[in-house]
Parts: sequence; C-alpha cells; structure tokens
Amino acid sequence: MRKWILLLLAICLFPAYVTGQAPARKKRVAILDFDYATVRTNVAAIFGSDIDVGKGITDMMVTMLVKDGTYSVIERKALDKILAEQNFSASERANPTSAARLGKLLGVDAIILGSITQFGNETQNTRVGGAGRAVGGFGIGGFGRKESSAIVVIDARIVNIDTGEILVAADGKGESKRKSTSLLGGGGNWRGWGTGAVDFGRSDFQQTILGEAIRMATDEVGANLVAGNGKLEARQITVEGLVAAVESGVVVLNVGAKAGLKVGDRLSIERVSREIKDPATNKVIRRLSSQVGQIEITEVDDVSAVAKIISGSDFKVGDLAKTVTN
Repeated sequence: MRKWILLLLAICLFPAYVTGQAPARKKRVAILDFDYATVRTNVAAIFGSDIDVGKGITDMMVTMLVKDGTYSVIERKALDKILAEQNFSASERANPTSAARLGKLLGVDAIILGSITQFGNETQNTRVGGAGRAVGGFGIGGFGRKESSAIVVIDARIVNIDTGEILVAADGKGESKRKSTSLLGGGGNWRGWGTGAVDFGRSDFQQTILGEAIRMATDEVGANLVAGNGKLEARQITVEGLVAAVESGVVVLNVGAKAGLKVGDRLSIERVSREIKDPATNKVIRRLSSQVGQIEITEVDDVSAVAKIISGSDFKVGDLAKTVTN
C-alpha cells in the first residue's frame, strides 16, 4: 500500500520537476476597517456607546482569510503604520480611490474594503434603549420585551490598486437562529467590554444572538471573497537599483518601498562587464552583466533597503540589483 502511495505522489509531482515551474504565489491583500457609518446610531443604542464595529468585523475577516489560506493578508501593524503616515480618515474607509492609493504604498495586489449596512434586529423601531453596562448574561441594549432575531448585513469589495476598479463584490447576511429580548442575550456569560474595546471573536460574545449573526455574515462574505480569487492578478513589479554599501555581510540598496520593495523580496546582484552604445547617439543601449549572487530584503524604508546575503561574495558598491517583487 505504501508503495502505491509513493508512486501516486511521484506522478503528481513529476510535471513540476520537468517544467521547473514553482507554484503560483498567493495574491497579497490588505483589508481596511469596514465602514459602519450607516448603522452607527443602532450600534450606540445596542452597546450604550459608539463601538467601532467595523474594526471588530474586519479583525474577524482577517482571521478567517488567514485560516483559509487562499490569500496572503498583510499584517495589521504594517497597515496601521501606512494609515497613520497618510492621515487616512475613517470617512475614507469605503472609498476605492483612496484604497487603491494605499494599496500601492503597501505593495499588495489588491485592497479589500467594505461596509456594514444592517446591524440590529428585524424590529428596528421597537423601543430601542441602550443601558450602558452589561447585566447578567443578556448584556446591554434591550429592545423592549419582544423577542427578536439579530440581523447583520455586510458588503465587501476587492479593489484593483492600479485602476481603482472593483474586481469582486461580495455580500453576506447573518440572522441568528435563536431569539431573545436583547441582541446581546441568548447565550451564556458575556459581561461586556467595559473600556469600549471590541473583540467579536471572543467565544462568550459569539454565544449571544448578535455574535451569532455577525459570525454568519462574516463567514458568508469571506467565502465570497475567496471564490473571487481568480479575478485578481498577482502584480509583477520589476525593481532595479544599485548597491550603495556593503559591510559585514549586509548590503544596502538605493531603492526601497517607493520602488515596490518589501521585506522578504529576493534580488539578483549583477556586475556590468560591458556597455554597448548606439553608434549614432553614443547612448548606452544595453549592459552586459554577470551574476555576483543573491540577497534577501530584511529592512525597507521609502528610499533604501537593507538585505542579507543569500549566495555569492565580493559584492561592491555600484553593482546592479534586479528582481521581480513577489
């Protein structure tokens, strides 16, 4: 039996070895905090204060997509750094043009942005009252005595960072299977956040009927985003620069994030052996070069990058650095 398994594996892997093709890389995306402006009044009534439910749902979406593995999702701290540097406001969360601009700075293939369009219950006008603190297992934000289901509706879009075009539109609706007199009731021992922080991924919150609806809506949107993976293209950015310094196994380049470099990129270091000039204009039309070795980026800022040596030796200032950013 073991021999048959090994034979099947060899047959499956053989074409890759013959063609020398590496597996296609994952498309790299960043997810902006979802906009919740249209449901802000409901949010304040339910929780007793203005909780950023857009951020909470986005965090859940990031976790879901990372676990799924279809996309490579940029780290939150890298996204927050760019947002702060660009003075990105909450009002721009759903703006494809602003999202595209951020995507280029982040070096991703696409940006995911979205909106929360419903956040409450099917009887939206039933004596809404926000208490301001959790009571027992039912939480705050009582909606009278009438029992109702929790409903959450989300839409999301994948935006091309070069054109601002919407490549994929996804939506999701979650409606709790249970009913309660409070959207934060119906389950267990949730006691609120206290300081206004939000973590919709907590198991005690997800036991509430609102938590159940949020999870269902998020899962549906995430599944639709994954299904649209084929509409994205992995951007190929050719980066060329020069070695600016070499010291103790560290190479510094004169190009950085603005050119498209990011941590983890590998570059070929080449040395020009001959320049060929146009006999009519005396301009250089081609440079013949040979590879000195390879480096991998470990640090990057806007105009420079630091790299470790992967292979080769005798790197010199002025050597060419070439790569295709993946």
